[in-house]
Order: sequence, then C-alpha cells, then structure tokens
Amino acid sequence: MKWFNRKSKKPNRFLDLLVQQAELTVKGMEILKQYMAEPDEGLREQLDKVEKEADEVRRILIDDLNHTFVTPFDREDIFSLSLAIDDMVDYANSTLDEMVMLKVKPNQYLARIASLLSDAAVEINRSVLRLEDHPNVANDHAVRAKALENRVEYVYRESLVDLFSAPKDLDGVMKILKLREIYRHLSNAADRGDQAANVIGDIVVKWM
Repeated sequence: MKWFNRKSKKPNRFLDLLVQQAELTVKGMEILKQYMAEPDEGLREQLDKVEKEADEVRRILIDDLNHTFVTPFDREDIFSLSLAIDDMVDYANSTLDEMVMLKVKPNQYLARIASLLSDAAVEINRSVLRLEDHPNVANDHAVRAKALENRVEYVYRESLVDLFSAPKDLDGVMKILKLREIYRHLSNAADRGDQAANVIGDIVVKWM
C-alpha cells in the first residue's frame, strides 16, 4: 500500500514537522562545529536554545500523532524518524554541556567528528525534504548519511587509540575519563543519524 499520493497537493503536516526538526538539527550541528573550532559560551547557549526548539517541534508532532487516526505513512516510522533526528541534536547539546562542566577543550578529533556530524545532518535534512516527491533521491542522501556515520566511527576509534596511548600520571587518567565521555556522546549522535537514515530507507522501500 502506498502511503503517499504524489498527485495530491494536500499538505503533509507530519512531513512538515520532520523537516522542521531536521533543519533545527542542521543548525545545532553547525553550532557544535563552530564551537569545536572556537569555543565560546555564547555558542553553547545558542545550541541549548536550538535543542529546546527542536524538543517543542517533536512534542507537537507526537501530539498530532496521538490525535490522528489515519497518517500519510506508518505512524511507527514517523515516531522513529522524529526520535532519531531529535536525539542527534540532544547529544550535540549534552556534549557541549559536559565539555563546559568538565572543562574540556576541543581537539582535532572533536573538530573532525563535529564536522562530519554537521555534514550528516545536512544529508538527513536533504533526505527528508526529498522524501515525498523524490524518494529515490531521498534514499541517496540517506546512504550518504550512513557513510558519514562510518567515518565518524573511524575517527572515534582513532581518538580512543590516541587517548589511551600513554597516560603518565593521575591528571592523564582524568583527562582520559573526561574525553572518553565526550567522544561517546558524539559517537551516539552519529549512531542516531545512522538510525534516521535506516528509517528513511525503510520508508522508501514501502513507498516503492
């Protein structure tokens, strides 16, 4: 059963809300990238604001989902895609929060991962934008997002190898513990981007 009628021009409010979420995630990841290049408290506050805006959009989507009997495509897919996109910006925000609390400064690995996450968010956003009218193009962008997640995991493993290379004292051990937590948050953000791409792939299969 096809869940989109491409001949119909009736607005799809669920897709509109998913697009809003994806656009806010792009904005949040760009702020994360900027922070890794030049840390600034103002950027952390901006990301916190974006995260709250994204949460509000998701609340509206879930409320609409709970009050709509017939949805344009599977409600499970709507819920899962919304959650995965929201988690990406949540992890970005928690990353900066912990960096500030733990007094962790950006390094080359954090900058590289943040840049890749920013690119992945752009691909997810493009995928959601193309989902209704050009599902094959949407799937292409989802595949690119998954490839970027693989690159994040490579840098993540590379960063851990460097991190555990040679702690010389207690301060070195504390640095390991702090940075490992930060790296883990960013790895989780990448995982959620991968999950969003998987859901989009599932939707496209059902559409085709």
